[in-house]
Amino acid sequence: MIGDQPLLEVRDLRKSFAVRSGLLESADNGAFGRAMVVDGVTFSMAKGETLGLVGESGCGKTTLARMIVRLIEPDSGEMRFRGHDWLGARGPELRTLRSRIQMVFQDPLASLNARMRVGAIVGEPLAIHESRLGPMQRQTRAGQMLEAVGLGADSLARYPHEFSGGQRQRIGIARALILRPDLVVADEPVSALDVSVGAQILELLERLRREFSLTLILISHSLPVVAQLATRVAVMQGGRFVECGPADQVLRSPQHPYTRALLAAVPEIPA
Repeated sequence: MIGDQPLLEVRDLRKSFAVRSGLLESADNGAFGRAMVVDGVTFSMAKGETLGLVGESGCGKTTLARMIVRLIEPDSGEMRFRGHDWLGARGPELRTLRSRIQMVFQDPLASLNARMRVGAIVGEPLAIHESRLGPMQRQTRAGQMLEAVGLGADSLARYPHEFSGGQRQRIGIARALILRPDLVVADEPVSALDVSVGAQILELLERLRREFSLTLILISHSLPVVAQLATRVAVMQGGRFVECGPADQVLRSPQHPYTRALLAAVPEIPA
């Protein structure tokens, strides 16, 4: 917390999308109705905490993540970040707060501009938010951040397609951390990677969380994935949080039938 204040407060956040009645219906006929994707989500986070957000595909996890970083706007609800009205922020206040919240995306290849060199990709947030820095200063900072995520500074002049999936995710993490944010939202950061590579990325996130004093939201459809890092777990179903509590408590003594079903679906390795 910042004093007695949570770093992030989310209250009754809601988001719906228009849906059509059939695949063959023309766009001119208008929307058939609205589907509620995030339905009254409320939670808060203290500084330094790792919240694991778990649920099946389509439960609203990614929509919630994008609202938290304000890539999309909610229909209703409130969000406060560092004590500020995050949804009401405009102009210079919005610019300042936006630099303090960053996102790591699910697909590392799709989230990186294939036409830009890695140095420009990682340094782009500096060009936007710290424009006083010159090109050489941005390159130096980008090189240092690439070193921090386990890639050499020689990566600066290369393009994303020259890297493996795990390396591209490290580039995405470097870009997210270049501004030294307070909060990082990692949306399924290992789901597109092999298990062994995904484990390395999770270890990297935990190390960087300690080194950079990050607050982390880790989103996954897998309870074992979030169990490796999370101090608290929220289970999401149908746009709502059906269970939320300390990670050990939720994983060892789940209260909601859906949480128990998620745990039961985890394959066990025979002894």
